[in-house]
Amino acid sequence: MKEMNFKIHLTKVIDEFSLEKIYASSDVDKVMIETPEINRPALQIAGFYDYFDPKRLQVIGKVELTYLEQFARDRRYELMEELFKRKVPAVILTRNMHILPEMLELAEKYDVTLLRTEESTSSIMSAMISYLNVQLAPRRTRHGVLVEVYGEGVLIMGESGVGKSETAIELLKRGHRLVADDAVEIKRVSSRTLVGSSPDIIRHFVELRGIGIVDVKEIFGMGAVKDTESINMIIHLEPWVEGKQYDRLGMLDEYTNIMGINIPSLTIPVKPGRNLAIIIEVASMNNRQKRMGYNAAVELNNRLMREMNKMTE
Repeated sequence: MKEMNFKIHLTKVIDEFSLEKIYASSDVDKVMIETPEINRPALQIAGFYDYFDPKRLQVIGKVELTYLEQFARDRRYELMEELFKRKVPAVILTRNMHILPEMLELAEKYDVTLLRTEESTSSIMSAMISYLNVQLAPRRTRHGVLVEVYGEGVLIMGESGVGKSETAIELLKRGHRLVADDAVEIKRVSSRTLVGSSPDIIRHFVELRGIGIVDVKEIFGMGAVKDTESINMIIHLEPWVEGKQYDRLGMLDEYTNIMGINIPSLTIPVKPGRNLAIIIEVASMNNRQKRMGYNAAVELNNRLMREMNKMTE
């Protein structure tokens, strides 16, 4: 499935971080943020614009402002004009610092939004980068069910009708939480992490054949749902096939690649009499043990090897 690239309105960033509007551009409602990268334009103010990306938000801190204040007004205007005339999405001043008259004049001249925050420069940059990484992350939608089981994000996949939603309901009754049913929106928020959520329109709803649509939040309560969760493991459900060899020891690690990230995965055969909810609970705890460095299959193999060595001595 093709990945989708996303943008976010500048006004949404302004609202999220409660930024003070010193000057709002005439098109502030239409300005889109396309990259999670944020620039602190110290080199640019000094005159170096090689490799400058005008699509980034610009954050001016105490260092940049102190540098500008040592110049006469005309020189300050000249240095900052090079930045504003590139029509950046917005310029943000930190620490609630005073606005240089030249900044406001240039913001109005080139119609660039000028903002201010009480936060320190490092704090606001790190928070914005984290926020934008999630909002602008590459994403794709997969058919499946995402649940949180003992703190592990488990993506249950399989053909339609195999029992994914029914298993999720049983897990909810056992105290676990639903993130998404039927359609799981997966975001690649870093080089090692996938985060799953539900599309807004079907959030907290589950479809059960023979019953219909169920509102999980209303039936099981707020404690039974969660908006987002990291995907730590993928479980593929498939109908039991007689004669097929299924992994019984777990010595070989299997992975499913989603957007370039390998996620540990298991294939669980489904047949009458198997309690899938309990199996998934055990799989979740076992996966957590593996991430903490303990592998039960390897431990059993080591014990067998020690016993065999004793017998040959």
